[in-house]
Amino acid sequence: MSEQAMVVLSTAPDEDTAARLAGLLVEGRLAACVNIVPGTRSVFRWEGKVQNEPEVLLICKTDAHHLERLTETLLREHPYDCPEVVALPVGGGAPEYLGWIARTLAE
Repeated sequence: MSEQAMVVLSTAPDEDTAARLAGLLVEGRLAACVNIVPGTRSVFRWEGKVQNEPEVLLICKTDAHHLERLTETLLREHPYDCPEVVALPVGGGAPEYLGWIARTLAE
């Protein structure tokens, strides 16, 4: 039986950083696919001040088995002091696509 599919969200300061992180995750077989979505704007409180910054969203497709190593890699390689790493379980989807994720990570 394959592991629970997961979607992990993270942001990066620019497209070059996002591409570098995505490459590390896919080449390391920690994610089957990472979508890079430019043009994101994040409004958040950091060190007591409201920030309003352009960012690039990463949408990582992985599974529960690879989640810990994926998270460790993002935390180690990310330029932010406190990078976003939010994992969401996939409750359903196209069986062929979910199977592709499982097969890709198992190779």
